[in-house]
Amino acid sequence: MVTHDQLVRGLTDLGLIPGQTIMLHASVRAIGWIVGGPDVVLRALLDVLTPSGTLMMYISWEDTTETMPGWSPERQAVYLAYCPPFDPFRSRAKRDWSILTEYLRTWPGAMRSANPGASVAAVGARAEWITQDHPLQYGYGPGSPLDKLCQVGGHVLLLGAPLDTITLFHHAEHMARLPHKRTVRYQVPLLRDGRRVWVEVEEYDTGDGIVDWPGGEYFPAIAQEYIAAGRARIGQVGAARSHLFEAADLDRYAVEWMERHFAGLGDGAAE
Repeated sequence: MVTHDQLVRGLTDLGLIPGQTIMLHASVRAIGWIVGGPDVVLRALLDVLTPSGTLMMYISWEDTTETMPGWSPERQAVYLAYCPPFDPFRSRAKRDWSILTEYLRTWPGAMRSANPGASVAAVGARAEWITQDHPLQYGYGPGSPLDKLCQVGGHVLLLGAPLDTITLFHHAEHMARLPHKRTVRYQVPLLRDGRRVWVEVEEYDTGDGIVDWPGGEYFPAIAQEYIAAGRARIGQVGAARSHLFEAADLDRYAVEWMERHFAGLGDGAAE
């Protein structure tokens, strides 16, 4: 059984302080039985950060179209005909990574960025700035909420979440200076002048990765090496093993790691 006050103590011991900008990845199940329900986790975080801080999460959207090219023609036809346009104010968050995404999206005062697939929700002092002007094309790179997280000296917080959930690594994929990074194109329904229109989006491949690395999934490998180097804070919040990373430092480390390990890889395969 985990209470609000226990969460606050755990978060404070981990290194959270008022005024920080925190990007959250959380497994509610790993934290344990929370007295009052999952939203108590968000309340504890916001209480630690105070109104001068900001809490953000990657939430995408429930009707994401990124995998549509692999669907059957029949399914694609129905989807294209009937899918409503993405609405930053109403479209529900994708909950594959955490049920807290929808909790944060609907939190009083929450703001949400307008890139459907790369959508971020935020609450707090910097929420409007973080979520505004989110580029539709290459939405994990410059000008994105991930880029702004690094600009303001923000942190990435994992509460029992696995290391492969660190969304910031998509920003590193964008920034890594490598030839032949894999890209994807897909369509999203947007509301323009009162009409639904399908707009093509291009970005680096966030699903299968920018290259086929012989080592397999590379997000956990990067995070594990970063942690082993002593550059993360580690603690326990509730029953969850938790990590706190400095976003800009982790991002630089990931860019350098990719440039070093992916040299000689191109077009998604070893040359």
